[in-house]
Amino acid sequence: MKSHRIALSIFILLFATAALASDAGAALEKLKTLQGSWSGKSSAGRAVQTSYRVTSGGSALISEIHSDEDMISVFHMDGDRLLMTHYCGAGNQPRMAGTLSADGKSVSFTFLDATNLLPSQPGHMEHHVVTLVDANHYVEEWDFATNDGSKMHERFDMQRSK
Repeated sequence: MKSHRIALSIFILLFATAALASDAGAALEKLKTLQGSWSGKSSAGRAVQTSYRVTSGGSALISEIHSDEDMISVFHMDGDRLLMTHYCGAGNQPRMAGTLSADGKSVSFTFLDATNLLPSQPGHMEHHVVTLVDANHYVEEWDFATNDGSKMHERFDMQRSK
């Protein structure tokens, strides 16, 4: 009886690990559908241009944001998890882990750690959500955590331009 419980526990653990890995891989594949050029507006009404490019034999996706400050993010798998490194205009590089929503329409990234995160900087990106509305429309939301504990929220509403 005890060996059956152990075997069942191992099976459940392996199944859960495989499910998480497939969700992370599915999230990256979902993000790859953004490949191309996009135009839109920030929540403050400023013009924003973004581009997405699949690179490195399909193992990575690069996002470039062109607005007041140019920034890039790189999305890739790390074993069974989806990671993003954001090269921020604040001069630091937050790493975030991504999860696919239950409905499969958005990927949410949560802060793990950062390089070059100094007390003298204004803060860092802490959370990022990409919502795919349809093949020609998506929304990016960014949360920036400041050193004084407040948060700033930015939203880009984007339309495919190429």
